[in-house]
Amino acid sequence: MTNKEFIKGVDLSFVDEVETEGGQYYIDGQPADVYQILDEAGVNAVRLRLWHTPSGGYTNLDRTIEMAKRIKAYNMEFLLDLHYSDYWADPGKQIKPKAWETLSFEELVDVVYSYTKEVMEAFQKEGLLPDMVQIGNEITNGMLWEEGKIYLEKQGKEIENWDGIIPLLKAGLNAVKDVDSQVRTMIHIDRGGDNPGSRKFYDQMAAYKLDYDVIGLSYYPWWHGPYEDFEYNMADVAQRYQKEIIVVEVAYPWALPDYIPNVDDEPDIRENLVPGYPATEKGQKAYLEKLIETVKQTPDQLGKGIYYWEPCWIPSKDTWSVGHENNWSHLTLFDNQGNKLAGLDAFNK
Repeated sequence: MTNKEFIKGVDLSFVDEVETEGGQYYIDGQPADVYQILDEAGVNAVRLRLWHTPSGGYTNLDRTIEMAKRIKAYNMEFLLDLHYSDYWADPGKQIKPKAWETLSFEELVDVVYSYTKEVMEAFQKEGLLPDMVQIGNEITNGMLWEEGKIYLEKQGKEIENWDGIIPLLKAGLNAVKDVDSQVRTMIHIDRGGDNPGSRKFYDQMAAYKLDYDVIGLSYYPWWHGPYEDFEYNMADVAQRYQKEIIVVEVAYPWALPDYIPNVDDEPDIRENLVPGYPATEKGQKAYLEKLIETVKQTPDQLGKGIYYWEPCWIPSKDTWSVGHENNWSHLTLFDNQGNKLAGLDAFNK
């Protein structure tokens, strides 16, 4: 793809595990390479997460390199998502790799640089250099806790610590550019429908004069607010910061989940669907078409694309390397048996 194309991307980080342990994807009842199915459906970019030393054996450097070979074979854009953790990194947890637990802050900054550079050079050696790299994943509350945590409590008072995360971000950004200055960089938070939260974070990035290329936002209606709030935030963030924006995590159900949240802070999707877009194949497809059009209409043409999070994470096994069951199968773009769903056709619009 060319840099001028609108990114219609997918996160395929679980595909390796699905395929390695017996899962299969189908189109018109026939088994097929999932990359071929996606390519024919109009997908032109793939995101892969990288964990430092994952206990489950997947999403490590060697296996991510193998997955990247397939991305390049289909001439798709490659976004590398560096979590700087051995496990999920998100606003609720940013646990530093076990190998880095005893490092001082200065040593942590140094190892972020050296690790990022080594990762980039490993992909470069294989001719698989990413087109774009995320420095951290959903870092709304910082990364590499506690040193890089933004919102802290000290002596019973809440304080903000931006001086911790900024050197860590700069180390990662510098490492990417030192390997290849043409590789684009992204700073990613989860506030797609939260304008005050987005402004709070990216105002600080501007105040510290952080040099990065792309704003990344996650937007799931059941976590991040009404669709109208998302539309407003996209327009405001584009005009305010004059940076390209990619909605780097999106999803929508094709069926209602067969579970009810059992924790206080977990919203029920049933109560947070976008009006007019039911949890059906047609509803999912229509929602994706609407979402893509919204991003394309971002002011100053700064909305550059979307990535659908884990459209291929089908329930092909009971227990996963991440230590829990698949709780995402109602949000995929394939049914539980691996058959392509109508929602995937939204990428061909």
